Amino acid sequence: MQVTETLAEGLKREYKVVIGASDIAEKVDARLEKLKSEVRIPGFRPGKVPTSLLKRRFGQAVLGEVLESALQDSSRQALDERGLRPAAQPDVEVTSFEEGKDLEYDLKLEVLPEIELFDFQEIELERLVAEPAEDQVQEALEALAKQQRSTKPLEEERPAQTGDVLVVDFKGTVDGEALPGMEAEGHHLELGSNAFVAGFEEQLVGKNKGDDVEVRVTFPEEYGNEKLAGKEAVFQVKIQDILAAEPAALDDELARSYGEESLEQLKERLKESLSGEYKQASRSLVKRQLLDILAERCTFEAPEKLVNMEFEGIWQRVEHDRQHGRLDEEDKDKDEETLKAEYRAIAERRVRLGLFLAEVGRAENIEVSQEELQRGLLAEMRNYPGQEQAIFEFYQKNPSALVNLRGPLLEEKVVDHILEKAKVTERQTDRAGLMAALEAIDSTPEGSASSASASGGEEATAEEESTSEEKGA
Repeated sequence: MQVTETLAEGLKREYKVVIGASDIAEKVDARLEKLKSEVRIPGFRPGKVPTSLLKRRFGQAVLGEVLESALQDSSRQALDERGLRPAAQPDVEVTSFEEGKDLEYDLKLEVLPEIELFDFQEIELERLVAEPAEDQVQEALEALAKQQRSTKPLEEERPAQTGDVLVVDFKGTVDGEALPGMEAEGHHLELGSNAFVAGFEEQLVGKNKGDDVEVRVTFPEEYGNEKLAGKEAVFQVKIQDILAAEPAALDDELARSYGEESLEQLKERLKESLSGEYKQASRSLVKRQLLDILAERCTFEAPEKLVNMEFEGIWQRVEHDRQHGRLDEEDKDKDEETLKAEYRAIAERRVRLGLFLAEVGRAENIEVSQEELQRGLLAEMRNYPGQEQAIFEFYQKNPSALVNLRGPLLEEKVVDHILEKAKVTERQTDRAGLMAALEAIDSTPEGSASSASASGGEEATAEEESTSEEKGA
């Protein structure tokens, strides 16, 4: 094999590779010889099939197999001999080949940039800490009691008000056509629950038992049913009854309905749950501070191919939001060229952060164990209630998807590793302060400022899976 470097510019490398015809012929003959013991041809004993016959029957298929293997093996050897770490899957373009002649091809790639780590003790961060107040625990408790509410007839007839449960018959049409799922009888609808399309419940407030009401609503553009998306619908509603909703009493019986023995134990569980939510929000904040600091230090060149892949993923979501009228307010008046430039800058930032975190993981021997991967898979399955088996089978059949799952897990471990070494001071706040801080960061141009998958190297190429960084994410 002859390898000639034809380009070394920045991160880009190009090589002309030539594999001699004799080498290819030798591999073809070896493969045909192996086939003798594998194929069964009438009239010949196993292993006694003439090579000439095998070549006539299987020659082209074997040649194709050998060429594919030769391209893979030789390109890998060329990279290994030069100590190159490709940032993405190299491009291979065959420039010349005829049977019996040399195989010539161009090998094009981008290498990973040189990344200099630094002492993470230089990083100074502030962690906001909040504990749930008693009124917040009480609010959560009352929400649980509301879920266990009961209904009873009104003691005195009056117009319907928010919080009441109406027993209604309804039938809806779009452009005069009755569509499946747009009618029901004896349906219990809580006013203010937002269970129906926006604007429906509000039009029933103030109505009386026995009233016939015409309700007009417009389904959102992004509504799941294409026949209803963006369409105006007319519903004929009959109010059969108005019921008063009463939340369950705040007592031990309520606690037992949620698996606890006493009300105090239920309150303690709610307090722990809220505390966990606040800790997660606090971690999100300190992680975003950290990534902002790291982004300032990550000034190395980002591989163009990775940036293109990252940008394409972001831009697809931007286009989808634009088509469904969900584009951020700050982006609505910008022309496409401006938007693309801004989001490409975000893509570059994400790639740099992802590569930096990957390098930290490599340098510090940080890995995701099989047990951690399984826990991550279980957590992913819990995000899709009722579809757990389908999600499990999807990951089982798609190893590359499992790589995507490993990336974010590795990123979190690397971030934790850096946070352990950084100087982190704590400042007490309350829930309002915590939420306001999150909101302030989400309103910045980079949004949540997270990084690309920390898989790194060749695995981080086609399987880039970011947490979130688009504007307003």
